Amino acid sequence: MADELAVDSERVDDIPVLIAQQARMNLPDLLDASVPNHGNRQGLSPGWLTVLWMSHILSEADHRLSHVRGWARQRLETLARCSGQTVAELDFTDDRLADVLTVLGDDERWRAFEGALNENLLRVYDLPAERVRLDSTTASGYWTVTDTGLFQFGHSKDHRPDLPQVKVMLSSLDPLGMPLVTQVVSGERADDRLYVPAIKQVRQGLARRGLLYVGDSKLGALETRAFIQAGGDFYLCPLGLVQLPRETLATYLAPVWSGQQPRMPVYREREDGSQELIAEGFELTHHLTANVAGQIIAWPERHLVIHSLSLAEAGQRGLQARLTHAQRELAALTERKRGKQVFTELTELQGAVATIMACHEVIGLLRVEYRETVQERLVRAYGRRPATVRVEKEFQLNVSRDELAIQAAERALGWRVYATNEPTERLSLTQAVLAYRDEYTVEHDFGRLKGKPLSLAPMYLRTDQRIKGLIRLLTIGLRVLTLLEFVVRRSLADAHTTLTGLYADSPKHATTRPTAERLLEAFKGVTLTVIHLGEKVHRHLTPLSELQQRILTLLNIPVDVYTDLAALSSEPP
Repeated sequence: MADELAVDSERVDDIPVLIAQQARMNLPDLLDASVPNHGNRQGLSPGWLTVLWMSHILSEADHRLSHVRGWARQRLETLARCSGQTVAELDFTDDRLADVLTVLGDDERWRAFEGALNENLLRVYDLPAERVRLDSTTASGYWTVTDTGLFQFGHSKDHRPDLPQVKVMLSSLDPLGMPLVTQVVSGERADDRLYVPAIKQVRQGLARRGLLYVGDSKLGALETRAFIQAGGDFYLCPLGLVQLPRETLATYLAPVWSGQQPRMPVYREREDGSQELIAEGFELTHHLTANVAGQIIAWPERHLVIHSLSLAEAGQRGLQARLTHAQRELAALTERKRGKQVFTELTELQGAVATIMACHEVIGLLRVEYRETVQERLVRAYGRRPATVRVEKEFQLNVSRDELAIQAAERALGWRVYATNEPTERLSLTQAVLAYRDEYTVEHDFGRLKGKPLSLAPMYLRTDQRIKGLIRLLTIGLRVLTLLEFVVRRSLADAHTTLTGLYADSPKHATTRPTAERLLEAFKGVTLTVIHLGEKVHRHLTPLSELQQRILTLLNIPVDVYTDLAALSSEPP
């Protein structure tokens, strides 16, 4: 009788890389130490369950609990061999995954886990802990607002003020963008009140001082700057109008207009090694005093007055566009059209002009002259009504640009003042500008968190604790992605080489800064085929390409994580 033949095929893709990366981060053990195992449950430990679930999230760009079980069922051989665990489909039921979120949503357990994870990653990857960037984002959805719930109406960064939202405050390690501290708070909370608690958690988690905290203008609140100074740390942030009124900025710039203030050029190195002029500026010293916990703190603060060339150019384009739109709308005010309002009183027309100029922010930049005429209009006879002559007022506008005022406005575009308490010998003016320009790193984190591959929104959970747990789980995924990038980029820099082949439409394109998404996408299509012929088992894995092998080398991950999946044909035990 012929041996019975059965063939199973599994999509392997990037799963071995993701599991190996998380194992190197020691996530299984750290999670097991923080997430208690349910006494009546068998199978995977909470740590390994979370690691395999995270592999699904990052590989499929889908955090929905209901999709994990089907995904795992089609990859049991791959998941078991890559993790070294006994893996069953029932390990990935909704209730088991939800239990993980419930525990991650517990503030005390999460704080202990996050601190242990940070300590481990700084040590294992020898990461420089010198600069921390802080920023917040919001995630909105169709939720029911309750008095004490996470989802509340507030200032929406998603431009959806009609939807309730939750707010996420992220403290990330520069220049990696790797999250250090995650705060999940209700959506109505103001940003400026989140910085001090975030800094406290970073200090507690890293147990070191002398860090540079970089943030936007909301970090510039005086009490926040004083808190950082009192704790022996440093800050760098732009000053908003509350901290630095327009009159003060005008005082700073007056010597520039008179030619008495020299400016230092700021250059940035391009990827090809050439230098690009991006800004120019100078600095002043300002002395501050503040009360911190009943103690008077006094310190000198450097004000870096910076003129950004790109910001000025964008501002000039915007100003010219606003002027054009304003002139067009002003000219249309006195056009006579059917059904269009006709201004018969000068005060009404002047009010409409003021509204348009304020809307386009061009007050003082356009000259408007009013000309009043009186017209006699014949009203035709109709029925028994005789023809009459009606006397009407008509207004005409003469709109012209005030070129001197426009030149003065353009000259003031692109200027910002940055505040820092870090000494010049530790942070020069050029270093400060470049440090703040790296703000895109945390924005990149938010892009990943809210878009692919983590896809925070929409959320399909109903309890605040599990929603908080999901957000925290996804920040673990952010760490996985940022460390993948960091290791490959550091390997390329150490070898003074580039990586090619990541872009299908441009196979010769070379880069020294590949993204984690591109690196993982390179493994799509790797498949494991398991052939059962009677009692014999044969395994075949899609051969790894040169690009895939090189990526593994750059990651310092052995090729065995793939080749062991296709170990020599074996007899079943």
